[in-house]
Amino acid sequence: MKIGVIGGSGLYSMEGLENVREADVDTAFGAPSDVLVCGTLSGVEVVFLARHGRAHTILPSEINYRANILAMKQLGAERIIGVCAVGSFKEEMAPRDIVVIDQFVDRTNNGRIQTFFGGGIAAHISLADPVCPDLHRSLYETANAVLAGEPDGPAGRPPRAYPCGTYLNMEGPAFSTRAESFLYKSWGLDVIGMTSLSEAKLAREAEICYATMAMVTDYDCWHDEHESVSVEMIIRTLQQNAEAAESIIRTVLPRAAGDDRACPCRDALATAVITQPGAFAPETRERLDPLLGKYYPA
Repeated sequence: MKIGVIGGSGLYSMEGLENVREADVDTAFGAPSDVLVCGTLSGVEVVFLARHGRAHTILPSEINYRANILAMKQLGAERIIGVCAVGSFKEEMAPRDIVVIDQFVDRTNNGRIQTFFGGGIAAHISLADPVCPDLHRSLYETANAVLAGEPDGPAGRPPRAYPCGTYLNMEGPAFSTRAESFLYKSWGLDVIGMTSLSEAKLAREAEICYATMAMVTDYDCWHDEHESVSVEMIIRTLQQNAEAAESIIRTVLPRAAGDDRACPCRDALATAVITQPGAFAPETRERLDPLLGKYYPA
């Protein structure tokens, strides 16, 4: 099984890839954020993509999420591990900890497109549980084991892995106001970021298993005893934790690739399309062939 890895702020490449080749993929939804880097890691075929581009030139709202996920699909990725930087709303979720997200709240302004459908074909996927349960479990258990051997972090203890957490997806690119930060904290949310929900939605439509490893870099701006989030703070913390993140990915790959896909992700579109096939807009049906071909052969 081929595994996709989408790296966020601070993770622009994968160390240790062998048999490396670059794939400049064209999709029906345009170009992805960068060339996709294919290779072998821990004996597993891997496709790596830098979410913001390898030089970090793309804002969260400028990312072509559809092209990124469809490019992974076209290259044969059946599972995707996302890595992202987040701010924490919980005292115990300290910088350098990792939260393996299981839920999302959307606070984007609908400027970004988060579906492949429309234009004459309507579909409504189930997203009650927005990450793959099997990949989520593998990722958490691996992160927990790897971090147990790490040296103490800013919290005065080794970094921890948390098995669940709710990710608020804000619009950005500015960080929260202090009033917003206190509001989101009062809702009982765990972390805040700018990218992962779009990937989770589109991966489900593409019938790709998705799970994300959220790397805590800061306390947003609600914590009186810590400085407010800044780019410098994020990059400094991510650089400290990049080695652990790569170790987790290297370790989880054989397990993620070896498990059978018994999860609901693999046939998420089976009952999601509500438009009658005879009414499909031809150009949209052609564009969506990588997704719909197994259900509605051309």
